[in-house]
Amino acid sequence: MSALLEVDGLAVDYGTARALDGADLRVAAGEAVGVVGESGSGKSTLGAAIGRLLPRQAVVSAGTVRVAGEPVLDLPPAALRRLRRQRLGFVFQDPIASLDPTMRVGNQLKLVLREQSRDGEVAFHLGRVKLDDPRVAAAYPHQLSGGMAQRVAIALAMAASPELLVADEPTASLDSQVREEVLNVVFSLAREAGTSIVWLSHDLPAVARRCDRVAVMYAGRVVESGPAAEVLGNPVHPYTAALARSAPATATPGVRLEPVPGRPPVLTGPSAGCAFAPRCPFAEDRCTTERPEPVRVGAQDVLCHRAAELEVIV
Repeated sequence: MSALLEVDGLAVDYGTARALDGADLRVAAGEAVGVVGESGSGKSTLGAAIGRLLPRQAVVSAGTVRVAGEPVLDLPPAALRRLRRQRLGFVFQDPIASLDPTMRVGNQLKLVLREQSRDGEVAFHLGRVKLDDPRVAAAYPHQLSGGMAQRVAIALAMAASPELLVADEPTASLDSQVREEVLNVVFSLAREAGTSIVWLSHDLPAVARRCDRVAVMYAGRVVESGPAAEVLGNPVHPYTAALARSAPATATPGVRLEPVPGRPPVLTGPSAGCAFAPRCPFAEDRCTTERPEPVRVGAQDVLCHRAAELEVIV
């Protein structure tokens, strides 16, 4: 399948701290890809870079991002606005912060719909996210609950039927029941519109259930990617295996969770070798001095010098 999103060798720095260290990602049209990893792995920076929404202090020192063949990082302002309006949608962690506090919900939707700004259209798009109460359109964001505000954010993101939706922990601030309802809305609307999804998440079991493929990030690189069932069910990279073992939702009742040993690195530049080497029980001398390149193991692409032999160990 041809790629709708292509991220190649992307490196992003915040001052002396390196957030992305050569990240690669492919997303095909209509595909749902979950991006998982510990806090600080670079997920949110990667998501922001897809729409060139990085903060001003961020410096892209290498790599490219293409959406439908367009070079996102090199587009002039007018072309970038067109790309965001016609092809991209975003749903962020904090729904209230992502909405305009000075505008009623209905008016915010009318701005997105542009030529289709009738009240009937507003009601239709709110109805698609299960907000049928007409008072919602007349409300300001602060008058809504967290779950309702996130549904409004989803309605805004999906109103223009984007080709690619970037969802950055869209349910992190919601309780478990509302979280499942909101995810159902996101993925059902995406299926109806044929929209691809990049879902940045910590919830490995939910990603395994809902996504076609998974990309596992560590220290600013995608260290393992492939079909969701294979990556999370039969991981090859030692970090993926450790991450899966530490997921609370997959733990056996009464059995103590096994955390990932050690602490994530704080990079100040390109990693000389494998960034996971200090925490890896299988590391050898070259792991600290040679940057691993992707190795194909079954259906997975793995960034590990010992991937072929570890396939049957981890």
